[in-house]
Amino acid sequence: MPSLKVISETPVTMAELKENLARIKARDKELSFRSNRTEEYLNQFVLLSAKEAEKLKGELEKLEIPRVKPEHLIKIVDLLPTTPEEVKTVLSGYSVTISNENCKRIGDLVKEHQPKQKPTPQPEAEPPAEQ
Repeated sequence: MPSLKVISETPVTMAELKENLARIKARDKELSFRSNRTEEYLNQFVLLSAKEAEKLKGELEKLEIPRVKPEHLIKIVDLLPTTPEEVKTVLSGYSVTISNENCKRIGDLVKEHQPKQKPTPQPEAEPPAEQ
């Protein structure tokens, strides 16, 4: 069996992946099991459209924060942290340090792009069980 060689790696947002899966589904009429599971996950957790995600990523790049790489920006766009503490938590998985001022700038920018969330329905209270 020939070995596969990775030519390049490019990080993509979950919104872009969702859009790509929709295109593949339209083309192939059906997704594989793993692709279906991925699509279910993306439908549940992706809050921005691909265009909105790309716009946010571009605006984050314009902030020109030192030591922040494209994969860091992608993670920020995917998880949408809005406070400096959330930004630090998102980036804690990487070996990158960002000042509190830059974390605040990132959080403020993400807040501007935060989608209006629908209130989550509260489950109805069940009547007490009879004994």
